[in-house]
Amino acid sequence: MSAVEPCILVVEDEPAQREVLVYNLEAQGFRVAAAENGDEALLLAAEENPDLILLDWMLPEVSGIEVCRRLRSRSETRGIPVIMLSARSEEVDRVRGLETGADDYIVKPFSLAELIARIKGLLRRTRPASMGAVLEFEDIRLDGETHRVTRGGRQVQLGPTEFRLLSALMERPGRVWSREKILDRVWGRDIYVDTRTVDVHVGRLRKALKAEGEEDPIRTVRGAGYSLG
Repeated sequence: MSAVEPCILVVEDEPAQREVLVYNLEAQGFRVAAAENGDEALLLAAEENPDLILLDWMLPEVSGIEVCRRLRSRSETRGIPVIMLSARSEEVDRVRGLETGADDYIVKPFSLAELIARIKGLLRRTRPASMGAVLEFEDIRLDGETHRVTRGGRQVQLGPTEFRLLSALMERPGRVWSREKILDRVWGRDIYVDTRTVDVHVGRLRKALKAEGEEDPIRTVRGAGYSLG
């Protein structure tokens, strides 16, 4: 599986339900991490930096509502989309979940097809290239479905790694990516790659994007990493 595929953290204390969610998400091509309680969820959210969290409300000890509140209070996790899963169907419960910081609220029992559709809808906003969307930044255009990149109308030839690197940069223009974050997003946590490899591929991407007379769109932030624009 490509390392650029979105990672979803499933937080569910019921083993059977957790296994069903993990199985179906992996069948859809997602990378999946799983937690069975709130403390483990908070730890994995910080370690794995998932692209989306499926969060059960009724967790032992630390509730899903409290987990969501803590996620939103921490700078490193506050931007991760959260879909709350709950058997609570009253309007007051939906409102409480959304006001705590959940991006969506799904009542149990739910349709897996609907859940997958909701996940993909959120990811189209947060990880558009991985969902086949077209991204544009100044005169650079990236088509996530056809894997074509152009700049100023000319076609840019990129290898798979450079394409994934540009996808990440274009999804968050202006964000400074550390080498470690780039490694997680482009190569994945399961593959060991030296951080200096990032510099090599950034150099290749710069060379491909920068024809004669064109400005370098990638900014090096000393001691921090790289940014597009």
